[in-house]
Amino acid sequence: MTDASDGERSTSRRRFVAAVGTTTALGLAGCIETTSTGGDSTTAATTEGTTTTTGGTTATTSGEPQSLTMGTTQAYVDAVSTSAGDWVKEAFESEYDVDFEWDVRENELNDFIQRKQQGVDLGADGYVGVTPTGLVRADRNLDESLFQGFDTSRISNSEDVVDAYRFDPQQRVLPTGSSYVCIVYDENAVDAPETLDDLTEDAWADELILANPQNTVTGLSFLLWTVKQYGEDGFLDYWERLVDNGLRTSGSWNAAYSAYSNEEAAMVVSYSTDQVYASQSEDTDMSRHQIAFPNDQGYAYVSGVAGFAGSDNDDFLHTFADFMLEAETQREVAVKNVGIPTVSDASLPEDMQQYAHVPEETLQYGYETLRDSADEWREQVSRLVATQ
Repeated sequence: MTDASDGERSTSRRRFVAAVGTTTALGLAGCIETTSTGGDSTTAATTEGTTTTTGGTTATTSGEPQSLTMGTTQAYVDAVSTSAGDWVKEAFESEYDVDFEWDVRENELNDFIQRKQQGVDLGADGYVGVTPTGLVRADRNLDESLFQGFDTSRISNSEDVVDAYRFDPQQRVLPTGSSYVCIVYDENAVDAPETLDDLTEDAWADELILANPQNTVTGLSFLLWTVKQYGEDGFLDYWERLVDNGLRTSGSWNAAYSAYSNEEAAMVVSYSTDQVYASQSEDTDMSRHQIAFPNDQGYAYVSGVAGFAGSDNDDFLHTFADFMLEAETQREVAVKNVGIPTVSDASLPEDMQQYAHVPEETLQYGYETLRDSADEWREQVSRLVATQ
């Protein structure tokens, strides 16, 4: 997701698939950002002593393993569907002599932004799950960058990251997963909405659940999709019609998807590889896992790994980024996270690729537009929803 000039991009399916490669497939759960219910988790203490690196194993001069703590979203370690966090921790610790910990905060990346503003210790070395909107929010709210840059010459697979997924003009964030926002629906309860306008019609009244655009990537991505479709002068009128037709919002993607799973509604804004997750269980009723791309469109979701500026764990941050972009890691995380690999030499298993759906047209805003307008659009919609 490169940011060309203003960075706005509307890509045809043929062009997008050609850029990604024929073996790349899509995914769901850990790509999804939710708000955790817990507070600050305990941060692993850094072992005293200098760090040495030999043969891929890093340890302190005292012989004790080095520690590395990475922030992430609740969904990455404990999603309502499936998560990759435990596997990443175990695999990384088994390959390197390191004590690895995840740090999930109640407000996720926003918590680290606030800590940086307050000048207090971040409590982590970096973050997995940095999205374009998260990056922009950090850059807008801080005088100094929250993230440090990577020396990509030290990361073996960095050149294999597909250009279509790169979204940081300064290359501080290395993309590690992607998917598409779409409508997941129950074909026994409603017809597939062919356009966004359909969602405002009587046939789909009271049947749509959406994670709140104010604090979730899923909801914000849907909001950005509507701005693309209706323009800055028309998207609020669309949202008013959507709310009038019974739109329900929840505080997190987990909550929205759980409500849908409990058959509280016939549609949920989710991800286009929902069937990849659903197909892994023989007991799943696939009729409730149908994929719709209104207007033949889907909004691209992508996230990545970044190191926090000021971390004294630079060597291990590079080692971890290298690990996250390895083809084997990308394949495993794509299955467990049900997310699309971002490197050209990895893909989902062949038996899962039939369940990966791609829109005819991929929508996404670039860095500059998100920096200039995303917060304002989000606040406008939040005020509208709150007054209804």
